[in-house]
Amino acid sequence: MKPVADGPQLALLSSRKEHLAQMFLDRVAATPNREAFRYPVGSEWKSVTWQETDELVRRRAAGLVALGIEPEQRVGIAASTRLEWAECFLAAVLAAAATTTIYPTTMGGDVAYIVADAEVQLVFAEDASQVDKLREHKSETPSLRKVVLIDGEPDERDGDWVISLAALDDLGAKYLDEHPEAIDERVAQLKPEHLCTLVYTSGTTGRPKGVRLPHSVWTYEGAAVEGIRVLSPDDLQLLWLPLSHVFGQVLLAVQLQLGFATAIDGRVDKIVENAAAVQPTFMAAAPRVFEKAHARIVTMMEAEGGVKAKLFHWAFGIGEQVSKLRQQGKEPSGVLAAQYGLADKLVLSKIRARFGGRIRFFVSGSAALDKHLAEWFHAAGLLILEGYGLSETAAGSTLNRPNQYRLGSVGPVFPAAEFKIADDGEILIKGPGVMSGYHNLPEQTAEVIDADGWFHTGDIGHFEDEFLFITDRKKDLFKTSGGKYVAPQVIEGRFKMICPYASQFLVHGNQRNFVSALVTLDPEAIQGWAKQNGLDGRSYAEIVTSEQARQMVQGYVDELNAGLNRWETIKKFTILERDLTVESGEMTPSLKLKRKHVETTYGDLLDKMYE
Repeated sequence: MKPVADGPQLALLSSRKEHLAQMFLDRVAATPNREAFRYPVGSEWKSVTWQETDELVRRRAAGLVALGIEPEQRVGIAASTRLEWAECFLAAVLAAAATTTIYPTTMGGDVAYIVADAEVQLVFAEDASQVDKLREHKSETPSLRKVVLIDGEPDERDGDWVISLAALDDLGAKYLDEHPEAIDERVAQLKPEHLCTLVYTSGTTGRPKGVRLPHSVWTYEGAAVEGIRVLSPDDLQLLWLPLSHVFGQVLLAVQLQLGFATAIDGRVDKIVENAAAVQPTFMAAAPRVFEKAHARIVTMMEAEGGVKAKLFHWAFGIGEQVSKLRQQGKEPSGVLAAQYGLADKLVLSKIRARFGGRIRFFVSGSAALDKHLAEWFHAAGLLILEGYGLSETAAGSTLNRPNQYRLGSVGPVFPAAEFKIADDGEILIKGPGVMSGYHNLPEQTAEVIDADGWFHTGDIGHFEDEFLFITDRKKDLFKTSGGKYVAPQVIEGRFKMICPYASQFLVHGNQRNFVSALVTLDPEAIQGWAKQNGLDGRSYAEIVTSEQARQMVQGYVDELNAGLNRWETIKKFTILERDLTVESGEMTPSLKLKRKHVETTYGDLLDKMYE
């Protein structure tokens, strides 16, 4: 499918900045006194302007230059999403270095692999625990010359191998006094094709691969998002997504292009609380965040019971009617309009208030969003714009628009991006957002980018009008021993929408004679259920392995099965004694299920269901 772009969009793309450093410097020049970032300090939020950010970032960049970091050499960032992450990233950009991102939850051995493979020269380490991992594998990372500690003071045993962030900034200030043109000289050397970011895939299977993203992909993303006119300089973003992932990083690039402010705090357990305090106009999230918010609200209402629960269900019934009209581009009138006004005042507006009351839309990406979940939020007056992209395409390749959306789809194609559906249904992408290749892996690069420049995504999908629909991951589709294909992601998303107590639901059945599932229950939601079912005070493991819990899950599985083809139905399931987590390696930091890892870990339990 050829991209659709109007004159202004094409003008933006053709005149876009040459590199990310220029995007930042032009942003500072255009709006020096506007708020750039807002960040939490205790229970308060403080902010910094673009000018203040520029002054700090220049010092930090000069510190990197003073330490001998050369253009395109790799600077690692091993930290959670926070203001310092963005500042260190921008400092590396102004020093013409390339950043290599490391999730703070990454195990020491994998950290060493990434640092060695990328030939990282310096790492910004969030705290002592990140330094510990680097120290323990120091002999495996000969390129690593310096570690900069963000929080706390360096350990004396590390000598000058580890310095504080303040020490780096002081070093930079002194270097700028002696070489005032140092940063401008570095920026002048940058070209669009120079490496900007080396992102290592989260590795749902095998070793992570380094995705090489030049400056040109980020300048493209910024110009493309401005071109589709979904955001403005007056927006306020709440950013919690892992900045080690392209989904988080593309939001920084878009911010530089448009100049809106970003409230930044990566603590997942603070998302709703932060939204209420900050009152953002938009927020991007993985589907799991929406699933948890939905489950929390529904279980709270069910626990209330009585009149409140009836009012809640009535209001959402009215909201669903209005949602269907709005999806057709219409507005309610007459009796329905009056009913909606009352439903909104009594119930729906209170749901929106939980997220600050000013949300224009959410953006969902990283994994498939269940259509029914999107419809539930839309009934509450909260539009979720689902988009699509991969690490290899710098995150953004398609996105629904506030005035052009179709729930269940991932939206129309970005300007200047080309899409093609292969004979087997695989989605192929070509355009300025595609990576230059995998780092040190020419054969693997050739496997996914063909001779004509088409990137093979591994996802199955189709177009309906201009809207792209994703069916499943090509590698996740499986065939039962009866020869029937099953798309597990669709079934998994549906169950988590039906069952408000579900955390994860892994559908299994490759070359098996029926389909089974592994189930985990949400630790927070299940406590409320336990109180209502005579299990108050029991441990999590005791609750989820109880006969009552099994009967509860069976009821939701029966409801799920009623809407599935016969060969897709879940014949057996096992509830695990603990939830799947990022820390245990069963989920990626962007909250995607590591399917193969989980199937291997719980292989005995899966086999038992087929005995």
